[in-house]
Amino acid sequence: MLTIDIPGRNPLALQNLVLDYNGTIACDGALLPGVAPAVEELRQVLAVHVLTADTFGSAGAQLAPLGVALALIPPGGQAEAKAAFVEKLGADTVVAIGNGANDAAMLARAALGIAVIEGEGAAGAALRAADVVVTDIRHAFDLLLKPLRLKATLRT
Repeated sequence: MLTIDIPGRNPLALQNLVLDYNGTIACDGALLPGVAPAVEELRQVLAVHVLTADTFGSAGAQLAPLGVALALIPPGGQAEAKAAFVEKLGADTVVAIGNGANDAAMLARAALGIAVIEGEGAAGAALRAADVVVTDIRHAFDLLLKPLRLKATLRT
């Protein structure tokens, strides 16, 4: 569990990290540099789940060495499926990271939603739904690994 006290907000008691795959932690089906070691470190304090339609058919092979839970989301209704996944875990225990329009609802429902703008860009809906926006997935991971950064960003 990762507990973060942020002045002006309810404390975060995070147990689950839910990640979008393509555009967030991967580009063209391949994990981005720095993702694997950060995920391994985060697995020490959070259960890590990756949601994907697996457009490139590579998610299983890319993620197998990391020991994360992989959930394949079928085409059609992806936004609702991702949001329902967060709800099933217990939205108040989830930090969600994504970049696409189909990630907006999960970002909004999670206790902490982080939108990431990588090379694929980010949908406006994801940016509006997020609590924090970063320009690199490693920055998103650092907010969790070094929570004083998150505290500085979100305190009121």
